[in-house]
Amino acid sequence: MSDAAQPTAAEVRAAAEAVKTALDRHLAAVERRTGEDDPAVYEAFNELAAAAEEYDELLYDRYDEVTPFEIPGAEETLPPYTGPEEPNALSVLIRRDYTVAEPQRLLAQAERVEAADEDSAPPASSAGTVHGALGVLFGEFEPDEIASRHKEFGLEEGDSTLWVTAADEPAEPGEWLEDPFEQIDPQRVVCRFDVSAVFDEETEDGDLEDDLGPDPEFDGELEDDADLEPLDADR
Repeated sequence: MSDAAQPTAAEVRAAAEAVKTALDRHLAAVERRTGEDDPAVYEAFNELAAAAEEYDELLYDRYDEVTPFEIPGAEETLPPYTGPEEPNALSVLIRRDYTVAEPQRLLAQAERVEAADEDSAPPASSAGTVHGALGVLFGEFEPDEIASRHKEFGLEEGDSTLWVTAADEPAEPGEWLEDPFEQIDPQRVVCRFDVSAVFDEETEDGDLEDDLGPDPEFDGELEDDADLEPLDADR
């Protein structure tokens, strides 16, 4: 960056003052919070994160220094919220990724579901392929139950995310079914929750390096010897 484009010392000082103000507002919002999902705390957190990021950038550009703290959050990937302050309707978007780790277990569980269904005739069985078995299991069980019992179905969890979006009015019945994810406005995302193995790996690697130093033979994977409960075919 050229000297002409560098921020002035006054700009850096102003950014530091903005961080102090945002910090005070965040503390005040926390002290007055009305619940775990208080929107005032959420807004104050985002303002503090934005102020800290601005100060960090200016500090680096002017003095080639950085701050010793980092404010985490998935909000970094989303624009500022511009939806209604009091939403009349909500949409919850969920994505969960799985790997078919044990196809034979998946097939066996789907066959047991079909066998327990008195209305399913053997010639109409669709549990003989992985594609068909997935259809049987996801048609029989709620997504949350599959998520909590995924190992029983021969599945291995990947990343997952949940977005809560706000709307002015509820959608008409059938309005968005043909293309349910096309018109999602990121600026109307009220909150989001992400789950990923990468978060656990970062924590585990940091703890190991702090305690023992880096281990070149550690691959970050831990064995799970928990017994799998059999599926109850009499559900």
